Amino acid sequence: MRIAVTGASGRLGRTVVGVLADAGHDVHGLDRAPGTGVAHVVDLTDADATAHVLRAVSPDALVHLAAIAVPFSAPERDIFTVNTSMAFTAIEAAVAAGATRVLVASSPTVLGYGTPGWTPATLPFDESVPSAPSHAYALSKVCVEETVGAFARSAPSVRFASFRPCYIITPEEWDGAATQQGHTVLDRLQDPALAAVSLFNYVDARDVGEFVDAWLAADDAPSGARYFVGAPDALATRPLDELLPLFHPGTREAARALSGTAAAFDSSAATRDTGWVAHRSWRTELHPDALAALAASASPPDGRTPR
Repeated sequence: MRIAVTGASGRLGRTVVGVLADAGHDVHGLDRAPGTGVAHVVDLTDADATAHVLRAVSPDALVHLAAIAVPFSAPERDIFTVNTSMAFTAIEAAVAAGATRVLVASSPTVLGYGTPGWTPATLPFDESVPSAPSHAYALSKVCVEETVGAFARSAPSVRFASFRPCYIITPEEWDGAATQQGHTVLDRLQDPALAAVSLFNYVDARDVGEFVDAWLAADDAPSGARYFVGAPDALATRPLDELLPLFHPGTREAARALSGTAAAFDSSAATRDTGWVAHRSWRTELHPDALAALAASASPPDGRTPR
């Protein structure tokens, strides 16, 4: 399959391009600047330039990952305008170029967690939970999902979906490289406050790439669907029914459902429609030295097993 991937040089994009190429696809990476995995340099806010590139590529599928990817990393108006404009422009151009599959990245932040007084009705979250964005990044992703839905209704010969990847962790970050926030995965596990902001969600970038490949192959998957894509457990060493109420008091009742290693986000719809399952967790991927440091930090100084 010939696949155009936008945001190809980004943290997620590089991995998705690699996973799809390894699966035998003809992958054409698009980004605004040259970089690893980028075959076509284009500004996706330029509709004419984007249409020209996608006509030349003539993709069977578009995977749209490009975005200002971090909340508050730019002025709010810029985040909203750029993210919504790029999504509409890329989707419109891909459909006009003959693509029959379009998959677009959204975000779990559309749910609005972390706002003052936030109280979830139920946990874990699935796709039935209403969106309640509280900043421009989340609002832009709600608009992107609605854009995907509008195209799905107006172009029934094309299969569309949006997906909400959890906190992305790349292979090098498991080995100790800094994450997008500047700290390490080990820091995030040792200091729950760092991961509490995103409700301890995470996903390996390779698992996301495998979800993309699975969705592209799933001819029977419904058009216009939305999916959470996350690891099957939480990025935490303690159960979320203990941790979430410490940082988000409004979760106390709902969090009772999250005992053991349960995650706050339910990816079962993605499994149901595509057969995809996330295979990687921090327990299998974290560098052995970091795992040893984590075990040492969880043990009392006298070496006794903690209760």
